Amino acid sequence: MLRDLPRSEDPRALVGHETSDDAAVYAISDDTAIVETVDFFTPVVDDPYWFGRIAAANAFSDVWAMGARPLFALNLVGFPVQKLPRDVLAAILRGGADTARDAGAPILGGHSIDDPEPKYGMAVTGVVHPQRVLRNVGARPGDRLLLTKPLGSGILSTAIKRQLATAAQIDRVTELMARLNRAAGEVLAQAATAGDVHALTDVTGFGLLGHAWEMAKGSGVALRLSAAAVPVLEGVVDLARQEVVPGGSKANVAWVEPHVRFGPGVDPALRIVLADAQTNGGLLASVPAGRASATLTALAAAGVPAVEIGEVVVAEGESSIEVTAG
Repeated sequence: MLRDLPRSEDPRALVGHETSDDAAVYAISDDTAIVETVDFFTPVVDDPYWFGRIAAANAFSDVWAMGARPLFALNLVGFPVQKLPRDVLAAILRGGADTARDAGAPILGGHSIDDPEPKYGMAVTGVVHPQRVLRNVGARPGDRLLLTKPLGSGILSTAIKRQLATAAQIDRVTELMARLNRAAGEVLAQAATAGDVHALTDVTGFGLLGHAWEMAKGSGVALRLSAAAVPVLEGVVDLARQEVVPGGSKANVAWVEPHVRFGPGVDPALRIVLADAQTNGGLLASVPAGRASATLTALAAAGVPAVEIGEVVVAEGESSIEVTAG
């Protein structure tokens, strides 16, 4: 749909919609650019407070994915005022406020409407130096690919809706989706100042394969992923085998499959997991091979259990992704 929108000719518009990046970036001076993003969705968990936390964390993530720092946020609310108690809305907003506090950015207002289904999210404004913007393009052959969170939140959210998730799974995925990407984003932004990050994106609605494909295509390279190296939440592959999969994840598979080669031994259920639509998923970074170990160490020191999941290679023809079993 976005391909039909006119491209901005404003030279201060540093990042628009052309490369499917995580946020817009607009320069306001030689040393300051504004980063703007917006995101909202319907509940992915039953607890309204944690829904608020998750939705807010998801909105903030795009700012860190651009190498930026959030300044403030505005609430976006849709709520069925005649159908649900007002204390449900209060809990959602309290969750969002707690996440904004942890992100170091105040909520300065917002907008709400009467809506048949609850929806919540935020518009978040951030700031970054124009020369330090991180994008989902720029990956180079020889780079290593690092991922900061395990996959499976979309499948587990579907399991929650179908009452198939265990209490332990609910607690685990709720914590994961609510966990800010702040620490990871700050480490990678700092590494980028030394040239140690060539491309960065967060793994959300298009799944790992979808966002990796955007990185490969925008960078003019190919990616090679190791299925065995990709972290996955416990029980998710089994749920995928049982067809406990959101429609968005199935759509992701259909969209990205023409650009992906799965090697022998890759579990068919894992193919769906690799395209699972994530909520506030991890950051995917393309870093120079010689700096991968140091970057992983810096992330670990910040409490981020990142792992190396693959590499960037020269594209033989069109950009593509190869997924190997090992």
